[in-house]
Amino acid sequence: MYKNKKDTGASRPRRDFGRKERNDARDAVTAEKNGNMIVGRNAVRELLSGECDVEKIYITDGEREGSIKLLIGMARERGIPLIECDRTKLDAMSGGERHQGIIAIASEMNYYTLDDIINYAAERGESPLVAVCDGIEDPHNLGAIIRSAECLGFHGVIIPKRRAVGLTATVAKASAGALMHMRIAKVTNLASTLDELKERGFWVYAADMDGDAYYNTDFSGAAALVLGSEGFGISRLVKEKCDLTVSIPMFGQVNSMNVSCAASVLFAEVARQRCVKGGV
Repeated sequence: MYKNKKDTGASRPRRDFGRKERNDARDAVTAEKNGNMIVGRNAVRELLSGECDVEKIYITDGEREGSIKLLIGMARERGIPLIECDRTKLDAMSGGERHQGIIAIASEMNYYTLDDIINYAAERGESPLVAVCDGIEDPHNLGAIIRSAECLGFHGVIIPKRRAVGLTATVAKASAGALMHMRIAKVTNLASTLDELKERGFWVYAADMDGDAYYNTDFSGAAALVLGSEGFGISRLVKEKCDLTVSIPMFGQVNSMNVSCAASVLFAEVARQRCVKGGV
């Protein structure tokens, strides 16, 4: 009356041994996209030293040498979950980025507004100073620009929402932790943003090859320094919105510098002038 049915396992729950690994991988992809996966010891230390919320930290199994012990102690003091895993997993999460045995997942990056940046400068009693990145595509360049801007007293960095790199884990690592201290504004239209800055009293400087020598330029007052993309420089419409164009004279056989290196040179001159003039 009853047939012995072949047991296909359809009625039993499937044992998914890889679910946790897939969830971690999904979390890593999401964190990379949102710019809140922080890779490497220096970057994680800056993250833990700041006020940013940290969801969890991945560390290599048995990794207790050198500065990693300090980072583990800082994480435990803040009650941040520590997840031990093998190095292969961290390699996969970081996408090949040198993680040094530690990856932190911070809360999603909060972007700032122009008002936030200007108010921050006012709190410090300084004229606002911002860097504007027009189409920077290399995350290492963007990270280096953010690092230089933070080191040299800029109050904010403005990036576009489209046709440029966002705040990825690579950007965070290249910034050596400066991303955690810099106010980043992400805008839909750079040209209209420059119009708004000028209406609020900013002078806007384009960094390009056909401008006046940067060391002969007065950067006092509220200033925005525009940096172009690696391959195409500043876009035509954005450049038309700039008040002045400044350049770095070249004396070698190569006629241009990497954008992040050029940014450092220009930022240092701006900082020097402001130091001489009392931060105005």
